[in-house]
Amino acid sequence: MTRTAEPKQTRNEAASGADAGPADASTEGIVNSGRRGFLKNTGLATMAAMVGASIPFHRNMPVGLVPAAFAQDGDALAGKDGLTLLNDRPVNAETPPELLDDAVTPISRHFIRNNGVPPENVDADAWTLTIDGFVDNPLELSIADLRDQFEVVTMQLTLECGGNGRGFFDPPASGNQWTYGAVACSEWTGVRLKDVLEKAGVQSNVVYTAHYGADGHLSGDPDKLPISRGVPIAKALTDNVLIAFEMNGEALHPMNGAPLRLVVAGWPASTAQKWLTRIELRDQVHDGPKMTGTSYRVPAYPVAPGQEVPEEDFVIIERMPVKSLITFPANGTDIGMETDVRGHAWSGDRAISKLDISIDFGTTWQTVELDDPVNDGAWQNWRTKVTLPQAGYYEIWARATDSEGDMQPFAIAWNPKGYLNNSMHRVGVRAS
Repeated sequence: MTRTAEPKQTRNEAASGADAGPADASTEGIVNSGRRGFLKNTGLATMAAMVGASIPFHRNMPVGLVPAAFAQDGDALAGKDGLTLLNDRPVNAETPPELLDDAVTPISRHFIRNNGVPPENVDADAWTLTIDGFVDNPLELSIADLRDQFEVVTMQLTLECGGNGRGFFDPPASGNQWTYGAVACSEWTGVRLKDVLEKAGVQSNVVYTAHYGADGHLSGDPDKLPISRGVPIAKALTDNVLIAFEMNGEALHPMNGAPLRLVVAGWPASTAQKWLTRIELRDQVHDGPKMTGTSYRVPAYPVAPGQEVPEEDFVIIERMPVKSLITFPANGTDIGMETDVRGHAWSGDRAISKLDISIDFGTTWQTVELDDPVNDGAWQNWRTKVTLPQAGYYEIWARATDSEGDMQPFAIAWNPKGYLNNSMHRVGVRAS
């Protein structure tokens, strides 16, 4: 007997019913820790960004279809290597510490922090950036204009999510449960934001920038922005804030803001707007999405775990705190009686002056070899060798001290949003 195949359900039908219009950025994703699950449930715009092109026949895609571009390994994070997916709507993924061992973070291992749905049309040739607000000469610049009219510079710059380390707060804080891997230091090429703003003519009443991108709100409402943050004008006019169009000598990765983004070294990466389309100069502190309320803010005073804090008592996070990361050996590994130990350290707008490690639970400390930063805003690489006295379990602890004398603590005080966790990094190893 011949069986008639049942008609397949398309992504469009699943989202909106059989008579629905085109699938779009409002298609809901389902949080799923498995990457294949992510692909099956992700929104159209996110999938298009990852395959690097629009999907003309998206209406016909069966529910759960994994694009052939990913079929070899089922990896949802195309062009990324070994990242841990924390959320698929929006896409957020971190890098295990041992995969951050490179002095310069490869594109494939740079973390992803999205707030909305990435744009589908990321044609670099057609992209424009508007500079307006309280300026003498509003500008509209293509990427070619940026290259032609301003000095192109390349810098290693550290980006870190303000919530990096949130997963270790007790009681838990809401939001993506980042552990250690929402940090990276890649090599960025672009033009200084300072140079572009000076050409536009910064008026005397300007106090803050406002950044806008082409990503869409998760609701699909075109009138809503997922995020629009800014920085004080004094920070915007420093030499290491870039409008970037290349990453490690290549075009930006779609999930890292292609074709144009800001890179604001040393401050929360949320200020480094991806898919950048506009910078407005304002005569007040910017009040866009994720600038007000408790977003990227901490209480102005110490609070007890679980304590309610009035909104007016939260202050905006500016520079990120002193921090370090052990990238070798990996946590939980078996090693010999002698091992290399290495990693990175950074501290907002400051340099690191000293990096110490301990193998005896903080009783004694050993100062290690520490490189100078390649440029302002780059993390600093460090290394040493450790000889262990006998077989057994050990913990290697790292603590950095910055140029102003601030040192990493063993643990930090709780805050309601789980920001700025700069407690010492510890890895456990077994020596035999």
